[in-house]
Amino acid sequence: MEIKISTVPTERMKTKPLDESDLGFGKKFTDHMFIMKYKSATGWHDPSIVPYGPFSLDPATMCLHYGQEIFEGMKAYLGKDGSIYLFRPRENIRRMNASAERLCMPLLDPDFFMLTLHTLINLEKDWIPRGSGTSLYIRPTMIATEVALGVHPADSYLFFIILCPVGAYYPEGFNPTKIYVSDTYVRACPGGVGDCKAAGNYAASLYASREASEKGYTQVLWLDALTRRHPAEVGTSNIFFLFGDSLITPPLSGSILPGITRDSIITLARSWNIKVEERQVSMDELIEALSRGLLKEVFASGTAAVVSPVGLICYKNQEYSINGGNVGPLTRKLYDEILALQYGESDDPFGWRVRIGP
Repeated sequence: MEIKISTVPTERMKTKPLDESDLGFGKKFTDHMFIMKYKSATGWHDPSIVPYGPFSLDPATMCLHYGQEIFEGMKAYLGKDGSIYLFRPRENIRRMNASAERLCMPLLDPDFFMLTLHTLINLEKDWIPRGSGTSLYIRPTMIATEVALGVHPADSYLFFIILCPVGAYYPEGFNPTKIYVSDTYVRACPGGVGDCKAAGNYAASLYASREASEKGYTQVLWLDALTRRHPAEVGTSNIFFLFGDSLITPPLSGSILPGITRDSIITLARSWNIKVEERQVSMDELIEALSRGLLKEVFASGTAAVVSPVGLICYKNQEYSINGGNVGPLTRKLYDEILALQYGESDDPFGWRVRIGP
């Protein structure tokens, strides 16, 4: 398929943000977006890059009623040499297709997906911020667009990609966050869609997240749905614990999102001869390890924040300080190394970095 491009006239282009220290996250959007439609009888068709703007949806559009909506989160980075890089983009594509399959939605051709990213990002390359820690966030999304009431997989879909220049995800930046352990609500259950980037998973997280925010905490640490004793993941991120010399993270049980940054951290740590265990850890085990000085560091990982140190955990109204509320050396090393890979500032022995421009 050929991508049709309709550009915004120069005089109507948006003013690009001048103060990159005040970008925030997900607040400003570029001039163009990609759209492509699907019908079960014809497959994907009409791929286009068009001016950024609203969609018109019938009130009976199925995504508004039955939750067939999936998305991904990616970033484009501007290297010091002026090159534009993506970080493990085919893993995002693979995960989006896994989400699509689970929600009975059509798959996307990985090579065409990559061509789309290359074309759209190079068109919007002047939107990629240059400041340290900044990037161009990429949000591919698919929604069901059949107009009908009745629970069944839709007959038609819309795939689109929007872009926004971003700074740090958390207001704290790369500083220790405070997280609240929810033992009342759960994010996902075994056998559900917790391992998909489906919109409903995030809707399910909002109430507990608001409760945590009102108590002064940055994010929620979700526990497993069956026993509510074992940490599963943090809000929008996976979670890691450094016990002595061993790095531990919950296993991919089907209710935890298989994070690409999570996988990168596991691979990096093992390449540094650090023992990595994918196993369940109970809250009792964490608290006991803290009391004995064995729990050295805690951090979360994800595309948005990359690596986010945790300085304090609140569980059953009791606060526990992690590493004196400071960033640990392994957390710092992982953060620095992943950023160096993403911005093209270090060797890439794993072949994770993809140069797409200029």
